[in-house]
Amino acid sequence: MTPLSLYIHLPWCIRKCPYCDFNSHEVRDEVPEDRYVDALIADLESELPRVWGRRIESVFLGGGTPSLFSPEALDRLFSALRARLPWRPDMEVTLEANPGTTDAQRFRGYREAGVNRLSIGIQSFDDGQLRRLGRIHGANEAREAFAAARSAGFDNINLDLMFGLPEQSVQSALGDLAQALALGPEHLSWYQLTLEPNTRFAAEPPILPEEDTVWDMQETGQGRLAEGGYTQYEVSAYARPDRECRHNLNYWRFGDYLGLGAGAHGKISLPGEERILRRWKLRQPRQYMEAALTGDAASGECTLTREELVFEFVLNATRLTRGVDTKLFTARTGLDPDALEPMRRRAIESGLLHDDSARMAPTATGRRFLNDLQALFLADPRGTP
Repeated sequence: MTPLSLYIHLPWCIRKCPYCDFNSHEVRDEVPEDRYVDALIADLESELPRVWGRRIESVFLGGGTPSLFSPEALDRLFSALRARLPWRPDMEVTLEANPGTTDAQRFRGYREAGVNRLSIGIQSFDDGQLRRLGRIHGANEAREAFAAARSAGFDNINLDLMFGLPEQSVQSALGDLAQALALGPEHLSWYQLTLEPNTRFAAEPPILPEEDTVWDMQETGQGRLAEGGYTQYEVSAYARPDRECRHNLNYWRFGDYLGLGAGAHGKISLPGEERILRRWKLRQPRQYMEAALTGDAASGECTLTREELVFEFVLNATRLTRGVDTKLFTARTGLDPDALEPMRRRAIESGLLHDDSARMAPTATGRRFLNDLQALFLADPRGTP
C-alpha cells in the first residue's frame, strides 16, 4: 500500500506577506479555533471511507500561521485523529511557526500535544529585508524563537530562509545563511524568492537581483551548507544525516496524502477502483467550516489520467537530488515503466537525466535546468506524451 500522510491547513495569519500565494487570511478579531477544529474532525470523518484502516505515516500542519492555534486546540485535534486512524509509532508531526507568535511556554505545550518537529519561518536576518517582506518579526525575535524552541525540548527544527531578496547582494544572502547555520538547525529550507501570480509583489514588483547574482548566491551557499554538514536532498531542502523531512519525502516519492482544512489538497490511491483520486477543499475558511460541519467540504475532485500520472510522478521525483528507484514508478502509478519512454530517453540524450535503468535521477545539469527536464514529460497537445 502506498504510504499515507496527513496535511492539515490552518489558514489564518496576522498579516499577509506580499510574496505569499498560499491560501492564507488575515485574522480580523480572533481565530475561531474551536469551530475550526470541529470542522477538521468532521472533514476527516467524510474522508474516512477512502482511507479506512490505513496508517498515517506523518502529519504536517501548514498555513497561514499554525502557531496562532493554541496547544490545547491541537491536542484535541490530535486525539480525535488518533481515535479514527492509526498513527505510526515514531511518527513525524511538523508544525509551522512564525517568530512573534510563540514563546517557550507555547512551544512546550505543542510538544506535550504531540508535535515533535518545528518549521520556523525566518526568511531573513536582515531587519530591512524583513520589513520589505512584510514579516511581523525582526532578526532578534527570530533568534529568540529558535532559542525558545530549543529550551522547550525540540531537537528537530527546520528554518525557512530565502535568497534573491529585493536588491540583495551575494554578501548579504550569505550573511543570512551564516546566521542560520550558527544556530545549528537540523534542517534548512533555503530557496529563492519568486514573484507568484495574484500576490502584491506580482502587482508591484520589487527590484530583484540579476540572474547571475542569484546563481552566485545559490552556488556559493550550497558550498557553505555542505561544509556545515548539510546534504542537499531536494531542490531547496538541506538536512543533517537522518533529518530529512519524512512528510515532504512522501510527496516527492509520489505517496498518498489526505488534505484537511480550507483549500487543502489530497491525493489518494484507490486500488479497488484502480485509480488515483485528487480532492481539494473549499478555500474560504467560513465556507469551509460550514460545509465540513454539515456534509462534505470538498470543492472538487478528479481521477488522474495516464498522462497526468506520468508527469506528476516525474515532477516530484526529479526534485530529489538522488531521484528515485525506477520500480517506484509502477508501485505508485500502476503504470508499466514503458509509459516513461521515449520521454526518458530524450532526457538522457539531453544530458538532463542519468542513463541508469534502475534509477530515475537528474544530472547536475538537470538539477540546474529542472523545468526543462520536467517539461520533456508533459503530454503532447495531440494527446500522446
